[in-house]
Amino acid sequence: MTTLNYKRADFQSDQEVKWCPGCGDYTILASVQSYMAEMGVAREDVVFISGIGCSSRFPYYMNTYGMHSIHGRAPAIASGVITANPDLSVWVVTGDGDALSIGGNHLIHALRRNVNLKILLFNNQIYGLTKGQYSPTSEVGKTTKSTPLGSIDFPFNPVSLALGADASFVARTLDMDRKHTIEILKRAHEHEGTALIEIYQNCNVFNDKAFNALTGKEERDFNQIRMEDGEPIIFGPDREKAVVIENGVARIVDTNSVDPSQIHVHDSHQVNPSMAFALSRLSSHPDGPTPLGIFRDINRPVYDREVSRQIEAVTEKRGPGDLQKLIASQGTWTVE
Repeated sequence: MTTLNYKRADFQSDQEVKWCPGCGDYTILASVQSYMAEMGVAREDVVFISGIGCSSRFPYYMNTYGMHSIHGRAPAIASGVITANPDLSVWVVTGDGDALSIGGNHLIHALRRNVNLKILLFNNQIYGLTKGQYSPTSEVGKTTKSTPLGSIDFPFNPVSLALGADASFVARTLDMDRKHTIEILKRAHEHEGTALIEIYQNCNVFNDKAFNALTGKEERDFNQIRMEDGEPIIFGPDREKAVVIENGVARIVDTNSVDPSQIHVHDSHQVNPSMAFALSRLSSHPDGPTPLGIFRDINRPVYDREVSRQIEAVTEKRGPGDLQKLIASQGTWTVE
């Protein structure tokens, strides 16, 4: 077996990276390139497909195969790629506007089908490429160029949405936390089926410090709820806060106010998504305590593998297909 001795530079293309100075996309790009170098997959077997938006420039900057597709349709195109060749490692890069507005239908069906895709959803809670309109994840009351009186739309919670679509792998991380991001990328790559990773990504031009509660030096220790399998969910500078789940509802309590047995022990491998969903509802907007990590990681039949299995079964029974015969099976005409 060939040993792949890649470095991050091997995954850097010759294209100049063109995002606004200080954009969180730079850090995400560095994290992905660093992980790709240790992933153990040949570059020619890796594909990045994006839709439209700032995040969707990603394929230009990866020295792999890739496609900058059309608005919201990246999951559909990526589904075709992986179904045609299940041996590829196919990654989708999208944003909150691209994935959850025009692309919402494509996203949920990729999730429910469990296509073997790794979907990186950059969530900056704003439309950056089109210069600062509110997006499907912008908070109620958000004042933007398209909502001068404040948004009256209730925002999507991408993790809750994915769990509602019965996604087999759902996680959340932060653009600036490269170590955590790489850990999540590794788990997503190892997962068979659709893996959705929501990445909170700062847009320092149109929505700066939207995630300051989770990234600010003075705030983050109070608000980052780190979920680790097999561990009770306790957080805070002095571990003074904990999460309990009662009657299907997750809530935050003072650690010393409950018996240790009442504190929820995280298990992302639970087949029933109820607990994961309850955790996703702890925060509808990241301006306070917010769960980070892997919400769900379960095994389900993988769409592209099942398609290949069906084709193999039919081929074994009936022999290889004849495309020309299929084309001419109905009425045909010869044009002179």
